[in-house]
Amino acid sequence: MAVKDKAYLLLGSNLGDRLAIIDHALEKIREKAGDITQCSAYYETEPWGFTHENSFINIVVEITTRLEPKELLSSLLAIEQEMGRTREIGKMDARNIDIDILLYDNTVIEELNITVPHPRMHLRKFTLAPLADIAPKRIHPVLHKKIETLLFECEDTLEVKKIEPNSFTF
Repeated sequence: MAVKDKAYLLLGSNLGDRLAIIDHALEKIREKAGDITQCSAYYETEPWGFTHENSFINIVVEITTRLEPKELLSSLLAIEQEMGRTREIGKMDARNIDIDILLYDNTVIEELNITVPHPRMHLRKFTLAPLADIAPKRIHPVLHKKIETLLFECEDTLEVKKIEPNSFTF
């Protein structure tokens, strides 16, 4: 029996019925990627890195998975594609679903198609606020700081507003 590793995933949506889309993605993650063990609250956030009239709904989940990081990434990309996401390399834009690996245990990977921990997570309040909900004492494996400290030190000025607790059932 393979060992289960712990990963933290960021989900975001700013098109369509954002809450329903996030909830559907959570079901797909549970089916294809691993067991969801914790969920942050839902957060409404301004787009980061581009402008759009729709704000995002973001959530962070902790999962346990038997998938290696590259396999997990492939599974998450397949879920996005199955849900209608199209990607344009190097372009940030509105999207119905986005699923990013923030952390995978204490693993550090810097390869062409995968970087873990997420290279910009410490710059983004929309990532750090929900992550701090469920893992405030978790140490960033590269920066060697607690998530709550990274959130406190984050210079991102975009609004990040907790809108409701997550009602996802494990």
